[in-house]
Amino acid sequence: MISSKTKSSMFVPEVVIQRIPIYLRILQEELNFGNNVISSKNLGNRLQMSSAQIRKDLSYFGKFGKQGQGYPIAFLVDKLKVVVGLEQNWNACIIGAGRLGQSIINYPGFSPEGFKIVAAFDSNNKSYSDENSIPILGMEKLSKTIQDKSIRVAIVSVPAIEAQKVIDLLIIEGIKAILNYAPISPKVPNDVVVRNIDPILSLQSMTYYLKRN
Repeated sequence: MISSKTKSSMFVPEVVIQRIPIYLRILQEELNFGNNVISSKNLGNRLQMSSAQIRKDLSYFGKFGKQGQGYPIAFLVDKLKVVVGLEQNWNACIIGAGRLGQSIINYPGFSPEGFKIVAAFDSNNKSYSDENSIPILGMEKLSKTIQDKSIRVAIVSVPAIEAQKVIDLLIIEGIKAILNYAPISPKVPNDVVVRNIDPILSLQSMTYYLKRN
């Protein structure tokens, strides 16, 4: 059970929040393997983390298992989905319908995880639909579409030079969660959450270990 104190007043470190979806992915894989219970040690082994860190992370959100018996996986999955808001579906849109944007639109993995892409926008003012019947609209329709379709999440896949302007516009329209594929670190208010996806940075961080070896 997640107490009202846990939900309202306990500070949860950002790094812990970012690990919860990773836990969910591993736990779902364990369910698919036919496992019903997992220990903090086995979960830690899968994530290359200590069992103590696993227990500490989960303790922010409640008590999910009994000492010596492990965690009931299905129960833990359901509870962690509530923690990160995945007990419901979230409508999302894409800004930028070029090659990257089209790849994102056609990616089938969003919907099963609770994110439904309901619209895409491009600087091309001519509206049309892609092969998945997702409307691709001119930017002038952004405000009305966000309201009409109750869009809460935006994915930005525009060139770097346009990204900050687009993100500023999304913030004006009330979007608080932005997944940014543009290679910039945008400036946003404190109440807006941005996740930056940049494969170049990931590659550059890996070369540190290659050089050491």
